[in-house]
Amino acid sequence: MSDASLTFSDLTLGYGSHPAVHHLNGPVERGSLTAVVGPNGSGKSTLMKGIVGIVKPMAGAVKTAPGQRLAYLPQQSEIDRSFPARVLDLIGLGLWPKRGLLRRYDHRDRENLRDALDAVGLAGFEHRPIDTLSGGQLQRALFARVLVQKADLILLDEPFNAIDAKTTSDLIALIRHWHGERRTVLVVVHDFELVRDHFPQTLVLARRPIAWGRTQDVMQPDILARARRFDEAWHDDAPWCAADGPHAGHDHTGTASSPVPAAAQRSGSL
Repeated sequence: MSDASLTFSDLTLGYGSHPAVHHLNGPVERGSLTAVVGPNGSGKSTLMKGIVGIVKPMAGAVKTAPGQRLAYLPQQSEIDRSFPARVLDLIGLGLWPKRGLLRRYDHRDRENLRDALDAVGLAGFEHRPIDTLSGGQLQRALFARVLVQKADLILLDEPFNAIDAKTTSDLIALIRHWHGERRTVLVVVHDFELVRDHFPQTLVLARRPIAWGRTQDVMQPDILARARRFDEAWHDDAPWCAADGPHAGHDHTGTASSPVPAAAQRSGSL
């Protein structure tokens, strides 16, 4: 029996007629901790939204294991900080799947909210308006919202952008704690040192998978340069592409089977 939390089957995602993620294949093992890296515009956020269901597949499919609870933390730029809400209101959104919009918090809910605030270092911030928070404080509050969901599958899109080193360290500790609890965690990350230090698995995207496997195997200069060259070869009006064969995608051996296009001749790094 498969122990996959997620399975990609020739998944292609995009907007309108423009694919952004091409021919992604393979399982994400239950309890794994995976960084998703790649150049800007390489499909990382689109992949997250495809898993959640915000972006529908243009081809192929993504399947989640039955009965999993999913939590998704979008980029901070997608949060409307002008909305008149308190920190407690923001964190409480994580309880909606359980209690609905109208039911009041019960004793256990209030305990979960207090525990989440303590865990992210925001005890005493319950009634602070979210538009008064710093970037790091807002990210802590968003992590607290994930905490109260008690999800089995956690997706985090660029959670370390524009926050200080102390906040980054604290949030990394939370992610590692989730990993220790055998939750499945996928994180879009730009800081390669964080990836190498804390993430056992890495998926390198450049609109299609370039490499996927153990971080020590795939976070190599030649693979990262290859991702950059592949990404530069694509344009926003790129036509529909065909898989390179029945094994297009990745094989968990550290490199993807898709070749770098011949037009990609420039060197570079992500």
